[in-house]
Parts: sequence; C-alpha cells; structure tokens
Amino acid sequence: MARPLTTPETPRLRPTLGQALTAYVERRALVVLCLGFASGLPYLLVFSTLSAWLRESGLSVAAIGWFALAGSAYVLKFVWAPVVNQLRLPILTSWLGQRRSWLFLSQVMVALAIVFLGTSDPAADLARTAFWAVVLASASATQDIVADAYRIDSLDRDLEGPGTANFVNGYRLGVLASGAGALLIADHFGWPAAYGCMALLMSVGLVTTLVSPEPKRPPPRSDQPIRAAVIEPFQDFTNRRHWVVILLFITLFQYGEGLLGVMANPFYLDIGFTKTEIALVTKAWGFAMSITGAIVGGLLVARFGLLRTLFTAGIAQCLANLAFAWLAAQGVAWAPGTADVGALTIVIAAENLTSAMATAAFVAYLSALCDRAYSATQYALLTAFAALGRKIFVAGGGEVAQVVGWESYFILTAVAALPALCLLAWLMRRDRHFR
Repeated sequence: MARPLTTPETPRLRPTLGQALTAYVERRALVVLCLGFASGLPYLLVFSTLSAWLRESGLSVAAIGWFALAGSAYVLKFVWAPVVNQLRLPILTSWLGQRRSWLFLSQVMVALAIVFLGTSDPAADLARTAFWAVVLASASATQDIVADAYRIDSLDRDLEGPGTANFVNGYRLGVLASGAGALLIADHFGWPAAYGCMALLMSVGLVTTLVSPEPKRPPPRSDQPIRAAVIEPFQDFTNRRHWVVILLFITLFQYGEGLLGVMANPFYLDIGFTKTEIALVTKAWGFAMSITGAIVGGLLVARFGLLRTLFTAGIAQCLANLAFAWLAAQGVAWAPGTADVGALTIVIAAENLTSAMATAAFVAYLSALCDRAYSATQYALLTAFAALGRKIFVAGGGEVAQVVGWESYFILTAVAALPALCLLAWLMRRDRHFR
C-alpha cells in the first residue's frame, strides 16, 4: 500500500552509511538494476540509433522526423497500463504470476521486434521498418509499465532509495549499450549485427524475470474487473489530500531541467566547443557523473528521508543551471578555437551529479505515491504528468533562447525550477511524516 501523505508514522532509525551502501547489492536491488537495464535497452533503438541508420540509408531529415511518432507509445502507455495491472495472461500468469508474466511477454516481444527491425531494409521497404519500429516501441513501453510496477511492489522502505538508484543506473547503462554500443557494432559489422546484439542483451531481462520471485501485493478492492482496472486506481489517488498540488508539483519539478536539456547541444556548439569535445565531456564524463549522482541520491534518500533529499537535490539542480549561465558569460570572451574544456568539465559535473540525484529521489517519490494494488496504472499516469513538464512544455525553449540570449536563458531555466520547489516546501510542511 502507498503510505498516506498526511498520516503520521512511527519514527524509525535511519540506516548508517555502511548499511545504506550494503543495500545496493541486496538481491532485490540487483534485480531492479537488471530490469532497469532491460527497460533502457530498447529506447534509443527507436530514436537516435534508428535515426542514424535511416540517414545512412538515404532518407531525408524530414522523413526521419516522422519516425519520432513511433515513440508515442512511451507517452500514451498509461492508456493500457490498467490492462497490464489487472489482466491475467493464459498459462503465463499461472506459471510466473501477474508481474513476471507480463514482464516475460513484453521482453520476448521486445527481443523479437529488435530482431525483425534489424533485418528490415529502410532503403528497400521503409514501411516494414516503420511497422517494426512501432511494434518495438509498444512492447518497450509495456515492459516499462510492468518493470516500474515490479520495482514498486518489491522494494520495501529500506530499499526505496538504493533500489531506485539501481534502477535508474541500470536504465542508463541500457541506453548507453543501445546508443554508443549499437553504433560501434554497426560501424564495424553493419546494422543487422548491431540490432541482433541488442536482442541478445535482452536476455539480461529475461533471465532476471525467470529467476526472480513474484512480488506480493494486495488484491484490488473490487471484484468488478473494469472498476478494479480503470476506476479504482484513479479514485484511490484522488482520495488523497492535496492530490491536485501533488500533480502540479510532479508536472513542474523537471521543467527547468527540461528547458536546459533541450537546448544544451546547440549552446555547446554556439560558444565554440567541437563535437569531439562535446562527446567526450557531456556524454562520457557526464555519464560517469550521472551514475555517481544516482548512487549519492539513493544514499541520501536512505539516510535522510525522501522529501528532504528531493528538496535539497532540487535546489542543487537549480544552482547547477546557473552554472550554465556562468559558462555562457565566459563563452562571450572566447575567440574561435579557444573554448575552455576545463570550464565545461566543471559545469557538466555539477549538472549531471545534481540532475541524477534529483532524478533518483523523484522516481522514488513517484513510486512511494503508488498504491501497490494499482502500481502499474498509477505510476504510468504520474510519469505522464512528469513528461508534460520535461518534454512538452519545453517546446518553445529555442524561441526564448533566441530572443534573450544564452546567459539570460539559463538564468530563466533556474527560475523555472522555483515554482516546483515552493510547492514541495508547502507539501513538506503539511506532510512532514511522509518519507
């Protein structure tokens, strides 16, 4: 069950640093690490990795842009999340249980879709490539629904922070494999080999699903299937006090970070960094800092509590946005070819560390809001609200940057983070016993 936001709970001892670190290698935390990897693996195979293949096959930039629609499944997954939450699969559910049966089915579908997408030929039959891209995105989004639900159902309070950090880092490793890893394989052995290797890597998720226990969760409160699948999850959430404020906070929390991220690469190029410098510093170094930040975020959640960590990481993330304004101010004085890689390295370290800390705490917060009887449906809905601020509301960022300039733009991204922090402070005063 999700913990009510306004009900005091008995104080408990916080784990020591050693205990918190040990939690990262506890079996359930390692299980969600592997499931995070399996969830992250397909993502770029329908986005930037596929885009590179399509461009190499001679497609126009405009035609490639339409392939982004294949990813609509990731935004709309809350529509079929109630089915995943409640529908029993013939044979599989009796064998594996509700969560693992859907995990197994979706992972098999992901692996098969990757294979068929990899054996298609965009230059000869673009429609076939598009079809399998849509199938892959849909199967991947379904896997996300059930993997998130499995994580929520299986992690108790002591493992929320470390377990969530493991899942986030596993997801990032999966994205790295299907991004940089797939491109490297394609460069040497071709695209079918790259996609075939990614399909083989899905065995990490399949094996994890088969050897892991089915998590325990309470049954739905209604014996009417439609009511239990569709009505009860939303009714349960709206029965909470301050639920409107909670949804508003969720929508706005990553807004400032989204505004920064959507314009980061054009900014790096504008102030004089080369593509190689951008790749090495923002991708390789940034990835290392993100892994570190997620681990630190999980430790802070375990040691100091959820809302306190979320607020602290949110402030740190806001300040890191101001570091970009400082970098923009420095860039004004740089002559062509003299961009300071050291300054970029410091700023990227600050941004990726704080962003990953905040993400780990935010994912743990969304998870803790879910009732385990409806975790698949509620989490999919909450992440849809989060996507509004991170992906939809940022669409006009380029127009703003063009009008005000880079330095002012990054100051505005920090300002954009303040409403969410104010809402969080308001919630903390009223729900101080909620982790």
